[in-house]
Amino acid sequence: MKEKLEALCELVQKADDVGDLQTATEQLREILGIAHIVYHWVNSVGERFGAGTYSQDWVDRYVEKDYLRMDPVILGCLQRFNPVDWKELDWSSRASRAFFREAVEYGVGNQGLSIPIRGPAGQFALFTASHNCDDYSWATFVDENMRDLMIIAHEFNKRALEFEQEGDSAPTPTLSPRELAAMTYLAKGMSRAQAAQEMEISEHTLRVYIEAARHKLGALNTTHAVARALSRGLIVV
Repeated sequence: MKEKLEALCELVQKADDVGDLQTATEQLREILGIAHIVYHWVNSVGERFGAGTYSQDWVDRYVEKDYLRMDPVILGCLQRFNPVDWKELDWSSRASRAFFREAVEYGVGNQGLSIPIRGPAGQFALFTASHNCDDYSWATFVDENMRDLMIIAHEFNKRALEFEQEGDSAPTPTLSPRELAAMTYLAKGMSRAQAAQEMEISEHTLRVYIEAARHKLGALNTTHAVARALSRGLIVV
């Protein structure tokens, strides 16, 4: 386990773009044997980036409902500096409880630990581990892995800050021709079915290209990915 975590830290340290951070979250989830790992940060000019293993359905739902404004995890961690177990947060309101039930239904997990991280010039990040299990099992997991999670969380944030210091919040990624084509067709307003038909592939295969592009761009959802691809000059409509 120790060797795997050390190798993961090296992967984060050598990350060239947000896609590499995405890969790191997926590998860490497998190493720890839990449901999800997510790293989300806001840079010094207020742009949001994300890398993590939540399902795209949940990410789309979260953005659609603008849950960022009321998410007890986000709000609670903004007021704290130490790791926060989700059970310590205020879930007393009806809206909070409904949000939690929905998150569990989407596979987020009923247990979570979030580590707030603050950087220079207003940079804020949140590193989260979540799972679905009973309280005792989760407490045991946290007790055994807290130190490693904190080290890895700060490695993620250190690399994200380096991205910004290198002149951009995340280096411009390289999209494959198929990923560029998928983004271009969506930017033109085509539906997924129309884009798949133009590319002569199935909608399932199209989704693979879209997800790969979204991860590389550090986008929160597909619309965000298209916007980033356009703003970075990767696609022209």
